[in-house]
Amino acid sequence: MTQNILGLIDFSSVSDDIVAKAAELSKVYKAKCWLIHVARPDPEFVGYDVGPDYIRDARAEHLKEEHRQLSDYKSKLIAEGIDCEALLVQGEIMETIHLEVEKLGIDLIVLGSHGRSRLYELLVGSVCEHLLKNSKVPLFILPAKK
Repeated sequence: MTQNILGLIDFSSVSDDIVAKAAELSKVYKAKCWLIHVARPDPEFVGYDVGPDYIRDARAEHLKEEHRQLSDYKSKLIAEGIDCEALLVQGEIMETIHLEVEKLGIDLIVLGSHGRSRLYELLVGSVCEHLLKNSKVPLFILPAKK
């Protein structure tokens, strides 16, 4: 029986659909719904200067806005009677997803496909493609919006 469902949020056009589908599946399986956004880590390594304060301030404001959006999604699902938690986690995307899936005991991942070009995926990669090849739990993939 599914007990923990994870909605991977990237704040793209498919994010509302991911939240809705994760909520729907959480109701069907009487599961806890986890909404997670993985933010890129702050560049803190030897030899890198983060620049003036306004750059750090802008980054902090961006993270606050992402946290607010996640909190809004969480509040909406709780109002619908769904047991929900929302996390904003910084880290390398693939590694962080795998760590959170294991740590939280996730049974199903809901995510979106963006329908980007093959060239883009070859150069940059795709979270969806990576998870298709490497996930230890089932995936529910929503198609890109056209």
